[in-house]
Amino acid sequence: MKPLQPLNLSEQGRQGEAISPNKAQKPLGFYVLAIVLGLAGWLFVYLQLGQFADFIVFKLLSLSNKSHLGQALRFFIYDTPKVLLLMTLVIFGVGILRTFLTPERTRKFLAGKKEFVGNILAALLGILTPFCTCSAIPLFVGFVTAGIPLGVTFSFLIASPMINEIALVLLYGLVGWKVAMLYLITGLMIAIGCGWILGKLGLEKYIEDWVRQIRTNPELVVEERKSWPERIEYGLKTVKEIVGKIWLYVCLGIAVGAIIHGYVPQSLMASIMGKSAWWSVPLSVLIGIPMYSNGAGIVPVVEALLGKGASLGTVLAFMMSVIALSLPEMLILRKVLKPRLIAIFITIVGSGILLVGYLFNFLF
Repeated sequence: MKPLQPLNLSEQGRQGEAISPNKAQKPLGFYVLAIVLGLAGWLFVYLQLGQFADFIVFKLLSLSNKSHLGQALRFFIYDTPKVLLLMTLVIFGVGILRTFLTPERTRKFLAGKKEFVGNILAALLGILTPFCTCSAIPLFVGFVTAGIPLGVTFSFLIASPMINEIALVLLYGLVGWKVAMLYLITGLMIAIGCGWILGKLGLEKYIEDWVRQIRTNPELVVEERKSWPERIEYGLKTVKEIVGKIWLYVCLGIAVGAIIHGYVPQSLMASIMGKSAWWSVPLSVLIGIPMYSNGAGIVPVVEALLGKGASLGTVLAFMMSVIALSLPEMLILRKVLKPRLIAIFITIVGSGILLVGYLFNFLF
């Protein structure tokens, strides 16, 4: 096996921005008009989804609304465009936001911050800077070599995938604001608390040696200023790039949710993921870790599980484990962390997720 080569951080930082916008040629007024018309069209289509699904399933296909197939098909036809519409709108807005909050600026902001305060700021930035799992390596290397404490870095890396802006909006749209807020608050608590604990354990020796040997000068990174037309173009390109990559996982997640919604008996789901089964929370975490999905793909499954009587804490624990402790993310982090640190990371974050699961099963 060839040894890993140190990364050029200025180049890798730019790679964290997966899409390189072209210079916009059209005037700003053109984009403003296009956005207004696009939002109007988006709202019109969104409001018609329920009637459209009912027409296809119950009128065109003549299925009964009490049949398993009818319920499952209606769930899939209604949720698929709904999720994709919500996801498109959120990704566009976040794409514009990312032109302001680049990896370099995030790194400079966190450098020099004390622990706990730094953990809080890093977790909040993790929500606002939704870098994908592939960006974990350059971000981690950049943070460590810029002198940011390890625990603060972990708070960012936990919050960024876990408190997914797409998942928050989808949770609000599919299961209500209360679940969305619980997900946000508990995700922040885990990111801040687990990051602080990891920072206190003195685990720097378990970072791969080549990472600690890199020295960077953030002042050498030159960031290009963008005009508003360029920012809007970047948002559009972000939608095309991200939706093009994850739409299949979203559809698969909705299909799984549709099967659960239409065919799985409520009594069975309640017995497996209900409050009465003490082992349901750890089992849901163990099931979630090897799964590969994202916030957008797992939310329809969460919707179906809650609708079938699964307890809130168990479902939240399942969702968090899929997003924050997924096997692909651990494989990527292995390039910069030694196995012992990854094991400690999984143990502490997993314990935080278990605590959240049991807490909300007790409260609700």
